[in-house]
Amino acid sequence: MTEEESLLAAIHENVKLHPYDPSWPSEFAAERQRLTSLLAGAFLEIEHIGSTAVAGMPAKPVIDLLAGVESLARAKSFAERICTSGYATSAEFNETLVDRMWFMRWADGHRTHHLHVVVHDSIVWREHLGFRDALRSSPPFAARYAALKYQLAAKHATDREAYTSAKAEFIHSALRGDA
Repeated sequence: MTEEESLLAAIHENVKLHPYDPSWPSEFAAERQRLTSLLAGAFLEIEHIGSTAVAGMPAKPVIDLLAGVESLARAKSFAERICTSGYATSAEFNETLVDRMWFMRWADGHRTHHLHVVVHDSIVWREHLGFRDALRSSPPFAARYAALKYQLAAKHATDREAYTSAKAEFIHSALRGDA
């Protein structure tokens, strides 16, 4: 498989959940170290988010990193360096985002990492960490989310965007304190 074929396969990869893998936190730590070494001083903080950051949670085996920056203008100034360090992005997709930039790392036709670059301590920053922390602190809440993820992965197996969108109400409900 060529690099271009691998990237296209990763972009169009189906939604498939895997049981929790205890190596995910160390994979996050290794990627955080790699990024901070390659882009010294670019990020104020990098946190592990998403389902791979919650012990016991089934997940697509993609490590989500939340990288806090001073401003999105600053992030745009080093976006090309992120892309030359093993990530890809969609300029068109990023243009639709007002509160973040998104990058994807892949290998062998599979996504391995998502890098979400946001303004440090912004609402988006706090919401991502708040949801992660709610899942980590409440096993019953995490179990409800896991059940929803399995249901939605079966329903939207070939549509990653629909899968992500379908989880939004649960997440927003949790952030409002309704869940």
